[in-house]
Amino acid sequence: MRDDRNVNAPGQPIRLAGCSECAGHAVPGYITVWEQHGQRMVPVQKRCPAGCTAASRADSVLRQQARAAAPTIEQPAAPVPAPARQEPAPRREPAKAPARRPVTKTTRPTRTAPAKTAAAVAVDVVDGEWTVDTDMPAPTGKLTWDALLAWIGAGLPMLGVDRLHRDGTDADGTVCLTAAAAAALKIPAKLPATAAALARFDAKVRKAATAANLELSATIGAGFKVYRRRTAGRHVSVKLLIVPWLGQGDKSAQKAGELVTALSLGPDDTPNGLTLAHRLRSFVGDLGVAPGATAAVTSMHLIDALRPRTTRVQGEDGKPRSVPREGALPSGDLAVPPAAGARHPLTLAERRAGNPVCEEEDFHAWARPLTAAERAMPWAVAVDVCASFLSVTETLRLAVGPLEPVESPAWSTATAGIWLCDFTDIQVDDDLPHPATFHGLPPTGPGWYATPTVAYMAAEYGFDPATITRAYLSTHSVAILKDWTARIRGGYKRCYAVLGIVDGMSDEDFLAAYETLKADAATNPAKADALVLLAAYKAVYKGGIGKWSGNASYIHDDDQWAEQVAAAWTYRPENRFAIHSAARTGAHRRMRKTKKLTGRTPIAINVDSYLYATAAPSPRELLPKTDDGKPVPGALRLGAAPGSFKHESSVPMEAVAAAMDEQLHPSRLTHDYDTAGNPLTETEES
Repeated sequence: MRDDRNVNAPGQPIRLAGCSECAGHAVPGYITVWEQHGQRMVPVQKRCPAGCTAASRADSVLRQQARAAAPTIEQPAAPVPAPARQEPAPRREPAKAPARRPVTKTTRPTRTAPAKTAAAVAVDVVDGEWTVDTDMPAPTGKLTWDALLAWIGAGLPMLGVDRLHRDGTDADGTVCLTAAAAAALKIPAKLPATAAALARFDAKVRKAATAANLELSATIGAGFKVYRRRTAGRHVSVKLLIVPWLGQGDKSAQKAGELVTALSLGPDDTPNGLTLAHRLRSFVGDLGVAPGATAAVTSMHLIDALRPRTTRVQGEDGKPRSVPREGALPSGDLAVPPAAGARHPLTLAERRAGNPVCEEEDFHAWARPLTAAERAMPWAVAVDVCASFLSVTETLRLAVGPLEPVESPAWSTATAGIWLCDFTDIQVDDDLPHPATFHGLPPTGPGWYATPTVAYMAAEYGFDPATITRAYLSTHSVAILKDWTARIRGGYKRCYAVLGIVDGMSDEDFLAAYETLKADAATNPAKADALVLLAAYKAVYKGGIGKWSGNASYIHDDDQWAEQVAAAWTYRPENRFAIHSAARTGAHRRMRKTKKLTGRTPIAINVDSYLYATAAPSPRELLPKTDDGKPVPGALRLGAAPGSFKHESSVPMEAVAAAMDEQLHPSRLTHDYDTAGNPLTETEES
């Protein structure tokens, strides 16, 4: 009786984990099944169908230990049965089941599935033998597809991603084939370029899958699913990646795998299976979900994993079924004319009619004339805001229910929606961008604004909300991104800690640590991983926020776009507007407070890059401090926390002035100089 799943490392005490049939269940030698008893489903333990014994399980573990090549995670010792003591052969009649735990309508059965300990595993070949990079047993036998798929088909209960919510579902784990494993399996180094070549490869793999009682995705490429339905024996479902093929194929295939491809790149910028598996485990450990087809899709997977849209209930026929959860984001096209998104027919019709529409965005390409004092300064320092969206999404109330039109609405900062406001007569700071517009120029008439913008204009500039005549307001407003934000911020914080950047650092220590990030990562694999993961997390949160009103330019047919995008639960343009509104006004509040304390204002802004005139090529003179030398809350400060700033570059004022005199936005120069003010070469810029 061979145990194909739970194996102890060589030299570790033997753990009786079960044979290939009962491994992963609560008690070795028994399996847990669900049976219908009246109106309830209850767990019942039954004898292992393979009839294994303690001795046979111990022998299988010993055999697997002898074959294990990779070091494994230390595990707590368990009692080891004496080899000489043999249990009698099991009787043919099933053993008496243990007492059943009562289940009521207000409680759920205890979960019996094993917790997942690895989100991904790399399968490699070293010295002609299969190896893996986790504590799971490696495949055995010849270096063939038959052996690999037989290993997958035996079941890998510890491989996968645990659900984040009781109403969610566990997700597939990932098997990463390294270049050496791919070569051993005679997989070509490049993805077959012709349909005929790919069909031959497809047929070969499917033949091996059929022999292992497995099925494959409809199409095979760099990644595909290997599974066995629950009705056909032990359930199996994993994603198999041929890592050397990542980044290959047509543009749509490359787009669909761009996030995983980025995670796979090793020091030589080629996909590496061992690197990918390690980073996937870190990614899932931080966010709780595996990378999806794109960063934007991954972001939505995370929202759905934290706030599932459905729950399982027992139907009148006694069978479980899925129903919408209370407060879940609904499907269907819920757009309203002033906030339907740039591609939506409702917005297009409003624009054709000359009516205002909501245009909440980041500040884009704003600049003001240089003063004589600024023109005389030698430097312009660019500071870049860190994760600006994450600084507002944790507490921001967003629309869950549909937006309803309201006449003469009662003003409330707790209600998500858009409001028709006239800010044309409101006096704002002349040396700062107008806080209500993305271009920073004063509005020329009434416009539709998200709740955070209206709240800021009322609190800081005296706008009277009683003058609002119309609004579209959500029937249900909730801070739906609270847990989503916490997950991504936690990943950010962990990665920055690996890079030597933590909360509470002095300005000097932060600037020094940030200056050496890339150089340190070049020689430190852990720091290299942290940099790659930081970029991935940034893509996830930015892509997800963009997806709330995604144009999906790859879909050319408008009817198809309306059906597949605008009607999906992920399409809520008003929520994207609210996030941009909150981030932009939050940035304006920091600029205004910094101006009050230091008298300094930016000379140009482009998205999250702010350019200030300075006497030295350093941002330290811009940072207001308390009497004890600490950063002033709510003002410009350095750090890696969302909403803080980092030093992007220092540009000679002569170059900035020349660009502005030619009516060019100076933000383009920030990529031409380093933080010391030295010109960058083309290689350094990239």
